Amino acid sequence: MSAIALDLQGVTSGYRTSVVLRALSMSVAGGEAVALLGKNGMGKTTLLKTIMGYLPKRAGTIRVNGVDVTRLPPHRIARAGVAYAPQEHAVFQDLSIRDNLRLGLADASAFDERFADVGPLFPVFESRLKQHAGTLSGGEQKMLLVARALMMRPSILLFDEITEGLQPSVIDRLAEALLWERERRGTTVLLIEQHVPFALKVADRYAILKQGEIIDHGHTNDAGAAEAIFSHLRV
Repeated sequence: MSAIALDLQGVTSGYRTSVVLRALSMSVAGGEAVALLGKNGMGKTTLLKTIMGYLPKRAGTIRVNGVDVTRLPPHRIARAGVAYAPQEHAVFQDLSIRDNLRLGLADASAFDERFADVGPLFPVFESRLKQHAGTLSGGEQKMLLVARALMMRPSILLFDEITEGLQPSVIDRLAEALLWERERRGTTVLLIEQHVPFALKVADRYAILKQGEIIDHGHTNDAGAAEAIFSHLRV
């Protein structure tokens, strides 16, 4: 791991008159994976949308690889090397799998090269590139979101509960893909999760978010890490 890739200092944001994140500060080192956990409604999705520029920052700063992106719009943040896979299914239903994957590329001519890397991680797509994305199952659409993010070869990946509603075999496939991405490219990952075993498998550190503030954190290989996380989720 290297210098700080994602740095949030005193970030406050929310929706209209509602403040959700309260002077939140956290950082993720280059090549590190951090899992952010917490009960529903605590601000986890708000955090990712704030990082991506979909929600305005009321206070604080956000830096990506040392560059201040606090006031940049989402497309500029994506160009800075940040890929985002949201919780809701954000595939384009009427487009083919291939066209959905191409949306992650600034240069469409790079498709074959990029898919040669990403395709083997998701073999379900390799013979179905012409199929409409809207005909895929929920789990397959989640995998398509992840594959599209990986096609970008970003420096930072943001994932919002990508395991929600998925079968164990699909969750295992996603874990393998993320571990491969980190080992092969040194990609930085910040993921929102409710599936604790998945988070412990793919992340180096965890943080617990409650009412817009980080109340606990630790390393996933610490003794008692799983119990500490579950204790917060049960309360």
